[in-house]
Amino acid sequence: MLRLLLYKKRKGLVQITNLIKTTYTSDMEKAMQRNHGMGYAEYNRSLTKRLEVEKKRDKEYEVTKKILTQL
Repeated sequence: MLRLLLYKKRKGLVQITNLIKTTYTSDMEKAMQRNHGMGYAEYNRSLTKRLEVEKKRDKEYEVTKKILTQL
């Protein structure tokens, strides 16, 4: 999986250009639909949705890490 975000500065604003080439299996697609309510095509098209998914993943990771430290 290749992920690349290019940042271009234009008139004081930052423009983010998404160049993402993702290969995924049907099982990965099913898991994405089940866990996030969207497929990889939609995930790749929308930066907002991608950020939502990644925030959710980060939160789940932190909760899991906290549980493991308590064991």
